[in-house]
Amino acid sequence: FSVDNAIVMSKSRRWPLIIDPQGQANKWIRNMEKKNSLVVVKLTDGDFIRKLESSIQFGFPVLLENVGEELDPTLEPLLLKSVFKQGGSMCIKLGDNTVEYHENFRFYITSKLRNPHYLPETSVKVTLLNMMITIDGLTDQLLGIAVAKERPDLEEEKVKLVLQGAENARQLKEVEDKIIEVLGSSEGSILESETAINVISSAKELSNEINRKQEIAAKTEEKIDATRLGYRPVAIHVAHLFFNVGELCNIEPMYQYSLA
Repeated sequence: FSVDNAIVMSKSRRWPLIIDPQGQANKWIRNMEKKNSLVVVKLTDGDFIRKLESSIQFGFPVLLENVGEELDPTLEPLLLKSVFKQGGSMCIKLGDNTVEYHENFRFYITSKLRNPHYLPETSVKVTLLNMMITIDGLTDQLLGIAVAKERPDLEEEKVKLVLQGAENARQLKEVEDKIIEVLGSSEGSILESETAINVISSAKELSNEINRKQEIAAKTEEKIDATRLGYRPVAIHVAHLFFNVGELCNIEPMYQYSLA
C-alpha cells in the first residue's frame, strides 16, 4: 500500500493529508525532501505562518505535522490552491498577506491520530491517505533491516537489482518511443528508409541485451530471496511484538509506548 499511496500523493492535484500514527510517512517525507531544504512546522508554532509564507515564496517544501481533526482556517486558500496573477507573478493570499507563489512549492500534512474523523469540508480540500503500517508491511521492512545487519552484501545486491530493473525498464520505454517516432515521421515505405532500418536494428539489439540482463537479474534475485527467507521468522516475530506492545494500552492505560 505504501507504493500506491506514494503514487497517489505525487500525482494528485490536492495536497496530501496523511494518517501516520507510526511516523513512517513523516520519516519518508523528511528523507525525500531533505535535499530541497524541507521546512517542518506545527500549528502550535508561534512563527508557523511566517515560515509558511517564506517557503511559498522561495519554493521550499513544507511538512505540517501532528495536525488534529481540524485545520487552521488560514490554510484554506493554500489547500484550495487559490492562486491568482498579480503584477506578472503568481500569488496567493494567506490571511491579510499576499505572497508570491513559487511553482516548486510542495505541501505535506501528517496526523498521528489513528482513526481521525475529518469533516466533509476538510476532506474535499485534501487527498486523504492512510499510511498506518500493516503487519505485512512491517514484516517486509524488518526483513530488510535484519538482512542488512546480518548479510549486508545480499541487501546491497538486492537494492542494485531493483535499481537496475528500473533502469532497464526506462531504456526499453525510450526504445519503444524512438521506434514510434521513426515510424510516424518516415515518408513512403519504411523498408526504403535507411534511417528507420538503422534505428529499428539498433533498438532490437538494445532490447535483446536488456532482456538478457533481466533474465540474469531474475535468477540472481531468486537466489537472494531464498537466502533472505531464512530471516523471515525473526521479522515476523518482531512485527508481532510491535503490534502487541501497541495494543497493551487497551488492557491498561498505563502501558503507553511511543513506537514512532
